[in-house]
Amino acid sequence: MGYEWLTEALAALRDVETSEVTQVLSAKRRLPLAAESAGVHFLTISGRTETGRPLVVAVRLLSGYHQQIIGARTMTPAELARFEAWERS
Repeated sequence: MGYEWLTEALAALRDVETSEVTQVLSAKRRLPLAAESAGVHFLTISGRTETGRPLVVAVRLLSGYHQQIIGARTMTPAELARFEAWERS
């Protein structure tokens, strides 16, 4: 599966390294969830970096197996609680 960055998303990254995003997207365990905002459908992928940092990465399908990274950030406390419960299951 190929990923490309939305230019605006890359410019908007704060406190998240691009390498961390790549680690989450290639993690063995990750939780994809369908999402929608302003009529745009996308996936949020929750996962951990190699150091264990919990992140949420948002991607949208472009075509076939090609996806565009549209955002990345640290999980909120509620997201982290849900993710940790999923990890335990």
